[in-house]
Parts: sequence; C-alpha cells; structure tokens
Amino acid sequence: MISSLRGTLIRKSTRHIVVDVNGIGYGVSIPLSTFYRLPDEGGTITLAVHTYVREDTISLFGFYTAQEKAIFQRMIAVTGIGPRLALNILSGISTEDLRDAIITEDINRLTTIPGVGRKTAERLLFELRGKLAFDDEDGLRRRPDRGAVVDDALSALVNLGYKESVAKKAVDLIYKECDDQITLERLLTESLKHLSKQ
Repeated sequence: MISSLRGTLIRKSTRHIVVDVNGIGYGVSIPLSTFYRLPDEGGTITLAVHTYVREDTISLFGFYTAQEKAIFQRMIAVTGIGPRLALNILSGISTEDLRDAIITEDINRLTTIPGVGRKTAERLLFELRGKLAFDDEDGLRRRPDRGAVVDDALSALVNLGYKESVAKKAVDLIYKECDDQITLERLLTESLKHLSKQ
C-alpha cells in the first residue's frame, strides 16, 4: 500500500493531480482543502496517501495533512460514504469545522455541504461521534468514551440531590461545550457551576 508520496507536481486541477516520483507519474485525487495548499507545477510536494483497492481498480487519494487523511479514512468506514463523497465533504468543510459539527451534533451545518442530505448527515453523526478528536502527532485520537464520562457525572450529581432530568441537561450541555480533553472532574465542576446559576 502507498501511504505517502514525495515528488514533483507535474499537473494539477481542483480534483486531481499528477506527482512524478523518480520518473513514475502517480495520479492522485485530492480535496479542495489540499488543492489550495499545493505549490505551482514543477514544485516539490509531500502528500499523505490513502490507497483505495477494489476488485477492478486501485485509486490514490492524497492529503496535505495527516488529519485530512485520518478523517477521510474514518468517513469511508461510514455506511454509504464512498471515497468520492468523502472528498466532497472535505472540500466543503474544514477538518476543524467538521469535527466541531460532529461533536456538537450540528446536523444543519453538515447538510450545507454539497452532496450531504439529512440521512447522510445523521449517519455521520451516529458513526463518527467520539472519533474525531485531534492529536498533534498522528492526526486523530479517540475522545474519552462519552457514555462512561457522562454516566459517572450524572450519577454524581443525582447523589448530590439534583433531579436526574435537570442534571442530564447540564451534563449534556457542558459535554458539548468542552474540548477534547474532557475529564470526569472537569465535567462535574463545569456542570455544578452551570447548575448553581439556575
């Protein structure tokens, strides 16, 4: 499998480029987010690459960053999301905005992306929830398991005397607002602050 390419950019368009590596020209499909960061033709480029293999074809998909590649790989694992649609999604929204839309379950933001209808957006939310936290080293990491953290925080608040329905609203709100370093202690602290203002 080809996982990266470094060579000379000999042809580029908004959807496809050709990279010469020691005399061999590799055709690579790219999202717009990568296209905007390409050098002029003749320049040197390094791409993170996903090799997509099917019975009748081998296709290369290239990305300027490891985060783009990691998110692309997460998306093509979602039911009904093929590599072309995954490229369209990355072309229509930044990796940061996509992550935020998934974390906050912003289905309206997702449906503004060309090619993404409500059902597709719902599948993205369901299957990618908790899987798009960024990591400086390899692009992505898993967020702490939502179920365990939220359940523990909710249980603690109920034990402190809060009604379960009130506590759940507070915990869900704080969880969505917190960054990807969320811990039980922080979730509890921020939830208590929120509840004290009501």
